[in-house]
This record gives sequence, C-alpha cells and structure tokens, in this order.
Amino acid sequence: MQASQSGRTKSFTAKARPKRYGFLLVPNYSLIAFSSAIEPLRMANWITGDDLYETTLISHDGEAVASSFGVQTLVNHSLNDLPELDAIFVCGASPIARTGNDAIIAWLRQQRDNQMAIGGIGTGSYILACAGLLNNHKATIHWWDIDSLREDFPHTQVTNNLFEIDDKRYTCSGGTAAMDMMLFLIRQQHGMDLAASISEQFVCERMRTGDDPQRIPLKARIGASQPKLIEAVQLIEANIEEPLSADDLARHVGVSRRHLERLFKKHLQTVPSKYYLELRLEQARKLLRQTDKPILQVGLSCGFASASYFSTAYRNHYGLTPREERKRLQDQEENINPHPVVTQRSQLI
Repeated sequence: MQASQSGRTKSFTAKARPKRYGFLLVPNYSLIAFSSAIEPLRMANWITGDDLYETTLISHDGEAVASSFGVQTLVNHSLNDLPELDAIFVCGASPIARTGNDAIIAWLRQQRDNQMAIGGIGTGSYILACAGLLNNHKATIHWWDIDSLREDFPHTQVTNNLFEIDDKRYTCSGGTAAMDMMLFLIRQQHGMDLAASISEQFVCERMRTGDDPQRIPLKARIGASQPKLIEAVQLIEANIEEPLSADDLARHVGVSRRHLERLFKKHLQTVPSKYYLELRLEQARKLLRQTDKPILQVGLSCGFASASYFSTAYRNHYGLTPREERKRLQDQEENINPHPVVTQRSQLI
C-alpha cells in the first residue's frame, strides 16, 4: 500500500458513485455519537483522496438543532426537501426522548417500503421502533435504555451488542459504538485495509465487532481467578426484585459469609449488602427516568418493601428523593440552553 507525503494512501478503489448518507439530528442529540458516526466517513475520503461518501445534515423542519450540550448545529435540509440518499441515520436524544418527535416518526413510517437503509444511533433506535421500523428486526440501543426498548416494543429483537445490522436496519448503542458500526460498513464497502487505516488515524486500539458487549463484564475487570465472586454478583443481578440475604448468597455460592465479604472487600472495595443496595438503587433510577411507573411500583420492583424505606435509601445515595428525581428530569427536558454555541453548516464531504 503506497502512502503519499501527506499521509494519504491511494490503494483503495472508489465506487462509481459516492454513498450518500444523511444524519437526522433530534433535539438534544448526543454530540459524541454523532461525531463518531460522521468522522469515519470524512476520514475515508481524506485517506483515499476520493469522494467515497457524501454526508448531509437534516432536521425535521430545516432549522438548527441543539445537542444535549446546547451546541446549535445548522443543517442542510428538512425532511420535506431531502436529496437522494442511500441511508439516513437518526441521531437520538440524550437522555431518551419519548415525546416531541411526532413529525419524525410520521415521516419514518412513510419510509417502510422505501429501499433506503435507515439507522438509529443511540436512542435513535427508540424512534425507529416507535415508527414500527424495527418490528421483527434485531436492534440495539444504549445499555441504559435496553430494558425500555424491550418492554415497550416486544416485537423487536433487542440485543445488548455494540451494533446490529439486520437487512436495511442499522442500529448502534451510541457513543463510540457509532464509529464501530461505520467502520464495519466501510469495511464491507471498501475493504479491511481502509477500515484499519481509519481506525489507526483515530488511535483506536482495535475495531470492535457488533457482537462485542456494551459493558465490560465483571470477569474482564477482575479476571477469571475469582469464580465465587463472579457467581455471587451474577446471583445479585438476577435477584433484584426479591433480594437474597448475605447468608443466602454465601450458601448458594458455596462459601462462608465471612469469606464472601472478604472477596467483595478485596476486589470491589465494598461489602455484599452495600453492593446489592447500590445495584438496586441504580435500577430504580433507570426506571424512574425511563418509565411512567408509579414510584411505589418502582420501589417494589427493586426490592424495597415500603415507600419510606425506598425514599430514604434513595435520598441517602443520590441526595434527593425519588419524587424529586422525577421532577428534576422533567425540568431538564423542558429547559432550553439560553446560550447555545453555533457550529458551521455542514458541507458535503
């Protein structure tokens, strides 16, 4: 593979026509996920010196869109004046947006019989599911929202993988997983050498596959030399609604309670009861933010026998009550950043 003085390589063959990808920005979209998706396409063009990809930015009405950080991004098109595209990717909001996307959902429903590929980046998968585009398809979303997607859309085959490509439906978990998905598409279309060169330019240690899990398993963090501890944590994760006592955990794992506590203290810097409580509170926080379930029902589903116990434990851990948590989230969704930063209008790569 020959490299020029500028560092570009010319050994890659461009297709007759550039791939044309559109990125539909939803209000409060994730900047890191959007950047991770679009930058590999720009780099593919730069490395080869050819126009392999053209990109355009879209909003439902053609107006600028604010990211979750308040950065206002100017767009090229509205949904009513789109150019011909090979694929369109919906860049979802962070946190997930369950309302306010009626125009986008209605437009997506009209694309069911269209041959254009449609993708969801991060919580964009949720919007695709709302439009019925993920029925009977494999799909993924950020791990924080996996339970919501599974519960709200039972006809979608939800996985916890980094990304899923099922026919003409492309979904990824957001964040840097958007880069992994794009590198996979580039590899399919233009070969491994180009995808590897792009990965090197971004100082990525390796190109992850769609089958890679989103979260680092405990076994990978502490090694395989502590099977009893790993087994205990798996039991805890499987018994959130009806928590096991420390004695029950130890008995199921086959060690003494004292030995189990030593394992937790040495490798996780905590004791089993505190680890268990924090995991239940984390699950409760997800449910409070992602569902409309009554607060008492959230507490019961996370192993809290009474509303007062749930409220006290939640406030001690997070500094506010479950009711205040819900109110704060509502305020955040209604708040508009008064001092947005404006980025320049995107040009076709």
